[in-house]
Amino acid sequence: MTHTVLRIDASARHEGSESRSLTQRIVDRLSPDAIIHRDVTSVIPAIDADWLTANWTPEDQRTDVQRDQLALSETLIDEIMTADTLVIGTPIYNFGIPATLKSWIDQIARAGVTFRYTEKGLEGLMTGKRAIIAIASGGTQVGSDIDFASGYLRHIMGFIGITDVQFVAADQLMVDADASHAKAEAALAALAA
Repeated sequence: MTHTVLRIDASARHEGSESRSLTQRIVDRLSPDAIIHRDVTSVIPAIDADWLTANWTPEDQRTDVQRDQLALSETLIDEIMTADTLVIGTPIYNFGIPATLKSWIDQIARAGVTFRYTEKGLEGLMTGKRAIIAIASGGTQVGSDIDFASGYLRHIMGFIGITDVQFVAADQLMVDADASHAKAEAALAALAA
């Protein structure tokens, strides 16, 4: 059985990025058979009124223009569907996730495609997958009252049906880099392949 990883990087920094380093190390540890790499720092537009209209138009009634407007969203969702494990690397910018990662979420969180509402409530449709989220921060402690990134990402993963979510955090790097790296190393070591 093959194992496919979807690696998502959200740091605006390419060189010297702590979160990108962590995602690489997680992927190396998992040793997948296939890797899909999505860098969300480019070419993930924010949704707009035309996108929303296309999304809410029944599929069999969409115009060619509307299909084009949803083409990237379809590709991003296909990447999730293909993957067994999502490895998401993100910094914490101003207590939350980067806008580019939020744009990716807006593109992939689609009613009737990745989640649906039933008489029993919300049902995520991307089940049977695992997510490992690598977070880096300068001063924000992951899990603290001022961390609006980790809880949100856990919630979004569950919202689309991914409930097996783990975190590898190199947080508070500007407070105590050595302790931050040691914590991240311990989390990496605890990851099952």
